[in-house]
Amino acid sequence: MKAIQAEGLAKTFRVRQKENGMKGSIKSVFHPRTEEVRAVDNVSFSVEEGEILAFIGPNGAGKSTTIKMLTGILYPDGGKVEVLGIDPVKKRRQLAYQIGTVFGQKEQLWTHLTPYDNFKFFAAIYDIPDREADARIRELGETFELGAFINTPVRNLSLGQRIRCEIVASLIHRPSVLFLDEPTIGLDPVVKENIRQLIKQMNKELHTTIFLTSHDIGDIEKLCKRIIIVNAGRIVLDDTMQNLKYHYLNKKIVEMKLQEETSLVPAQGITILKEKGCHVKLEVDTTKMRINEALAHIDAEHVEDINISNVPLENIIMEIYKGRNGGAA
Repeated sequence: MKAIQAEGLAKTFRVRQKENGMKGSIKSVFHPRTEEVRAVDNVSFSVEEGEILAFIGPNGAGKSTTIKMLTGILYPDGGKVEVLGIDPVKKRRQLAYQIGTVFGQKEQLWTHLTPYDNFKFFAAIYDIPDREADARIRELGETFELGAFINTPVRNLSLGQRIRCEIVASLIHRPSVLFLDEPTIGLDPVVKENIRQLIKQMNKELHTTIFLTSHDIGDIEKLCKRIIIVNAGRIVLDDTMQNLKYHYLNKKIVEMKLQEETSLVPAQGITILKEKGCHVKLEVDTTKMRINEALAHIDAEHVEDINISNVPLENIIMEIYKGRNGGAA
């Protein structure tokens, strides 16, 4: 069975237009001009049970609106959707017992309570008997290593600790589908990797279907085998992570501070993005030149500081989007 099935999903919002000038007229205050914005435009996709899917795009692409329709928070204007065979519009309460949500930028935990008290509270909401709830909390607490702070008020936890608790709270009722919206935002690299490993473990052991949104390429690369990219409310790519890596994630951004000002010699596979004094920014195409070869070409012995990162996700999306539209912006 498909965990998620969306067909022709659409959602339009009516938003107020900004008035020209510092002040609008009295008429504009009581009768504001509005326009329709198509947030989601005829989107169709499916997600298999046990799959980890990346659903990504730039800000304003329609990701959050889609998630809200999948979870029953918003009603679609057109199309239909089923999650675990349940229509979120008609049976939102029934669906709530089958899904979990974690929003990296929004807290669902009561900050003045301890994680343990929060978990007991959520267990009560989902009508879980005390004995079963205690066993579930103990099991998840061991898996997510919460023992050292499970009785500490949430307001005193680090961001990484809180995110782990947020995920546990969303798993108390054993959901079949988990929606993760930017789960690693703001976390340091070590904590990010720990969260990713826990998500992979949860998916493997519990066969939980995971619907992930993230702006972090690392999340997507390490967790997902399939990716859907949306832009302007439409799907511009639905492909495997392997294909995406081969075609679009083969470039790295290298930023360096050199010991002295140097004029770099152009080479195949290296594009000089910025060269100002001792600061240099390059793009390296790893299909043509490996990173270590690029550094050797630059003479890395004279490098004081270096940072290597992926091409920003927004750039990748725009490259795909342009390609799908014949090079048009």
